[in-house]
Amino acid sequence: MNKNIRHYNPIFKENAVLLSYIRNTIRETAEELHIDAKQLSKWRKIYEKFGKGSFPGLGNKRVYYENKKIYELEKELSESELRLEILEKGLKYMHQGKHVLCNFIHQNRDKYPLYKMYEVLGASHSTYNLWTKQPFSKTETRVYFLKKEISSIFFQFEQYKGAILITRELQSRGFQISKGQVSFWMKELGLRSKVKKKFIATTNSKHNSCIAPNILNRHFKVDKPSKVWVSDITYIRIDRRFSYLTVVMDLYDRKVIGWHLSFGLSTKVTTLPAFEKAIVNRSVSEGLIFHSDKGIQYANKLFTDKLIEHNCKPSMSRTGDSYDNAVVESFFNTLKREAIYKQTKLLTTREMKIVIFDYIENWYNKKRIHSSLNYKTIEEFNNVNYEKEENTL
Repeated sequence: MNKNIRHYNPIFKENAVLLSYIRNTIRETAEELHIDAKQLSKWRKIYEKFGKGSFPGLGNKRVYYENKKIYELEKELSESELRLEILEKGLKYMHQGKHVLCNFIHQNRDKYPLYKMYEVLGASHSTYNLWTKQPFSKTETRVYFLKKEISSIFFQFEQYKGAILITRELQSRGFQISKGQVSFWMKELGLRSKVKKKFIATTNSKHNSCIAPNILNRHFKVDKPSKVWVSDITYIRIDRRFSYLTVVMDLYDRKVIGWHLSFGLSTKVTTLPAFEKAIVNRSVSEGLIFHSDKGIQYANKLFTDKLIEHNCKPSMSRTGDSYDNAVVESFFNTLKREAIYKQTKLLTTREMKIVIFDYIENWYNKKRIHSSLNYKTIEEFNNVNYEKEENTL
C-alpha cells in the first residue's frame, strides 16, 4: 500500500529549520517534530540558499528573499498587462449581448485563461458553459427565423408589402403572430414599405464579425461550374418542433450540391455538414466564391477556416437584403410551395427527411425544368454545355 503523504505549510518548514539550528542535531529536531530527518535536512539546504524566500507556498515561485519584492512587482505588472490586453480586445464585444461576448471568449480560450476573461469582461463561468452547450435559446431561434421570414417576404414582393399584408402572409404559413409584432420586427430590421416612403434597409450585424464583403454583388449568371456557390438556412416546421434546412447551390447550373437537415443552429450541425457534402459531390475550383448571408453560422472562425482550407473566397449579403442571395431564397420559396405546404399534416422527422430528399435529389436536381437554364432540366443543361465544349475543342 502507498504511504500517506504528509504536507507541511511554509511556516512549519521555516520554524523546523530554525529549531534545528538551536538543537544539537538534525535527528533530535526531527524526532521532536515527528518528521523525517532526511526531509528536514533537505529543507535546511533550501533555506541556506534562499533564506526567507525558501518556502513560498504551493504554486508560487521560490526566489531569493532580497528579490522577492521585485518578483511580486513583476508578477503584478504581468497580471495588469494581461488584464489590459484582454480588455482592449474584448471591450467592443461587452455590450453586444452574450452571444458575441461568449463567442469572443471561446475564440480566445487558448490564448487567455478563462477565469481571467470572465473577471475582466464581466462574464460568468455558468453563462459561458451554457452557451457552449446551447448557443441559441428557443426564443432566440424563433426570433432569428421570424426575422429572416419577414425580410424574405418583404423583398420577395419588391418592398411593397406593409406590416398588415406581411402578417397575413406569415399567418398563412403557420405563424401565430400579430400585426403589432410584425411592425416591431420590421422596425428592428429597418424595413419600410415603398407605399409609405422609400427607405433603404440598413441593419447592423450584432454578432462577432468574421464578416466578408459582398463580392458576388448579385451577379447570378456564371459561365463555369464551381465558380460561385451560394448557401442559406431556412426553418421547416415538423411535428412538435422546428427543423432547419441548410443548402449549398452551384450558381452555374442551379444544382443543390449539398444539404443538411438539423434540429439545432450551431455551425457544426448546419453549414459545416452541408459544405462537406458539397465538396464531396462537386470538386472545388481555385478561388471559388462562397456566398451567404451574415448569419452567425457563416460569420465565425470555424466555418471561415474551412473555406480558407479549400481556397474559397467568402462573400456575404448586405444586412437585411434578401435580393443579395435571391437564388437560394427563391429555391426555399419553391421548395415550401411545391413540397412542404402541400402536406395535409405536420410530418415526423423521418417523414420530412424523405420528402426533402425526394424533392431535392429526385425532382429538383433531375426532373424539374428551370427558367434560368432556358427551360431545361439541370442534366439537360449540363449535357448541352458539355457538347458545346467538346465541339470547341
